[in-house]
Amino acid sequence: MMTGKKSLFMQYLTVSLVIVLVSFVILGTMLVFFVARYSDTEKKDLLIENAQRVSQLVSEQTVIVNNNVHIGDTETSWLSGLMQTISASINADVFITDIKGNTLLCSESSRCRHRQYTVPSDICNQASQQEIFIKTTLDNMYDEPQFLAGVPILTDVGSRKEITGIVFTATDMGTFSTFKGEIMKIFFYASVATFAIVACIIWFFSFKMIKPLRQMSIAAKKLANGDFSVRVPVSSNNEVGTLAKSFNEMADSLSISETTRRNFIANVSHELKTPMTTIAGFIDGILDGTIPQDKQKQYLRIVSNEVKRLSRLVASMLSLSRIDNGELRLNKQPFNISDVVISTLLTFEQKIEQRHIDVKGLESCMTPVTVNGDPDLIYQVVYNLFENAVKFTDKGGYIQVNLAEYTDRTELEIKNSGHGIEPDELVHIFERFYKTDKSRSQDKNGMGLGLYIVKTIMHLHGGDITAQSVVDEYCSFTLWLPKDKPLNPKHIFNKAKNNTVPVISSDGKIISVVETIDEKIED
Repeated sequence: MMTGKKSLFMQYLTVSLVIVLVSFVILGTMLVFFVARYSDTEKKDLLIENAQRVSQLVSEQTVIVNNNVHIGDTETSWLSGLMQTISASINADVFITDIKGNTLLCSESSRCRHRQYTVPSDICNQASQQEIFIKTTLDNMYDEPQFLAGVPILTDVGSRKEITGIVFTATDMGTFSTFKGEIMKIFFYASVATFAIVACIIWFFSFKMIKPLRQMSIAAKKLANGDFSVRVPVSSNNEVGTLAKSFNEMADSLSISETTRRNFIANVSHELKTPMTTIAGFIDGILDGTIPQDKQKQYLRIVSNEVKRLSRLVASMLSLSRIDNGELRLNKQPFNISDVVISTLLTFEQKIEQRHIDVKGLESCMTPVTVNGDPDLIYQVVYNLFENAVKFTDKGGYIQVNLAEYTDRTELEIKNSGHGIEPDELVHIFERFYKTDKSRSQDKNGMGLGLYIVKTIMHLHGGDITAQSVVDEYCSFTLWLPKDKPLNPKHIFNKAKNNTVPVISSDGKIISVVETIDEKIED
């Protein structure tokens, strides 16, 4: 982890825990809201239901004599007991008032506090009209706010019903606050326990998930310091595991590139140092008279060969630079590849005779074979293949040439006897700077660029080159060039206004733009 910066692990852990905490807060708030709403509704129904029961019983036993309300014969005996029973069952005060708010009967009996107060007129007016449920202290009749339900008493007076009183039921709101507090306490302790468990789980999985990233960070620093052997363990198949695999693949690629770079520097240093030392030594020997005059021509020829060797080295490096920069362009034209094969082979005639190499298959090159490509680049390809063949063919061995035409391609195979190429090296021979002969016992002048440039040239022509080898028997390189498809007149468009037409191949692709139809057909 980097000092001074918040690690990804802590960020992820913090965000996850904040989300869990916010979720608990929202859940707790909603729980309190709905519990309170449910409690209020339940208490409202309970108070109004019991007030209605008392109102119905009272209305059946109430008579009006000279505008005075009389409840039954005994006035309070049976009703007082009933109200006390209801009061005890619902934990609420039950009392009856007239329409002016004066208490007539109460469940508290002799201990009734309600007779000392009058219910406010506005509450009485509301309760006279309809059932009510409010929160109030009844003008300090109660020390604490109460849930109060009021139901009017309707008495039959002739053919009409008259409001003769009101039944009130009241209960302390504190009991419900205590209930909600207990609910919140239970929720709080459960939330704390759950949060602790969830925090541990999130910490474990966050640490496990971030661990490969931390390992990749450490590995990246080692890569930056030149240690290309470090790899990251892959412990999952998710995106992080895929990233770890990609990181390891990148490390492999960097390791190969670094090895190639070091080999390249070593190769270039060697290839430059040897001829330059030879050239400097012989020239100094000629200048200071160490080399006698009659042998100067012989040593100047050696100097000339070393200069040519340096020239080939520079040419290869320039070709590589052009390839890397995308500047290698083709100058395609029809030419006879048979002539290229024969003329190239003749340049190695002296070396072939010195090594007593038998050349086979030249009869396949006696017939002209026309291909469409860049003659100079194809010559470079053929030259490189023959140079390798002559170099690595054992004394008294053979080089076999096979040039063949097929419907869609022209193939050239150059095969030579000798030690061949090991199977584990065969897959790398077209990579740049790769040399199969690490000891340089045979490949003294190579840099591992030739076959890479050859494959690049073949790809630019739309063709390819492959290699086959059997150890201690032979090595074979086969290159092929595609043939242009014949022009089909039905795919030639009508003349355009600018007197040019696009030429379309049978697969629907534009081949070129020509001046006229006749001119293209003549071509």
